Amino acid sequence: MAQQTFTILLGGTLTRTERLASQLSGSRFIAADGGMRHAKALGVVPELWVGDFDSTDDALLAAFAEVPRERHPAAKNATDGEIGVEAALARGATSLIFAGALGGTRSDHAFLHLLRAVAIAEEGLPVLMTSGEEEAYPLLPGSEEIDLPKGSLFSILGLNALSGLSIENARYPLDGFALPFGSSRTISNVAEGPVRFSLKSGRGVILARPYDLSGA
Repeated sequence: MAQQTFTILLGGTLTRTERLASQLSGSRFIAADGGMRHAKALGVVPELWVGDFDSTDDALLAAFAEVPRERHPAAKNATDGEIGVEAALARGATSLIFAGALGGTRSDHAFLHLLRAVAIAEEGLPVLMTSGEEEAYPLLPGSEEIDLPKGSLFSILGLNALSGLSIENARYPLDGFALPFGSSRTISNVAEGPVRFSLKSGRGVILARPYDLSGA
């Protein structure tokens, strides 16, 4: 099956950066309610617009009148973002980007996006969450490398206790570390370039700030 990335445009903060543009290159797009406002800044036209449209004004509706809409009632059992994810999966998504998943006025939605991304990653699909200036990646048992600029900040948040956590090519490396649940030990590390992570058990989230070189 051909690899296909879908980007879900969500209602949080989104800043267009060169790194974001590179990450979105070749992606297909689905907008979730007010997340459609990011489409103009990104120069894209999503193939589908889903939600209850309670966060969408008339001007935005008119600007993207040609985009097919899938309207849902306000009283529903899933967020607009979750509906967008399901639509992407139904269209054959093999990886997902949540753009506008971080920040914004609804911290409950931002936290839910983090949890949902980890759940999707457990099913085998790569997931990136981004605001353009900040990124989040699920951390699960296994190994992965994230290409971060030298001097940029990153942290790991454990969603439960982590064991066998190793971090390479960072100012504060770890080797087979056991991170207790709720510990701040893995906050505010500094990349020395692409950072390699490995984990034996547990689940967490890597939060990175590729444009924040305050730790350099």
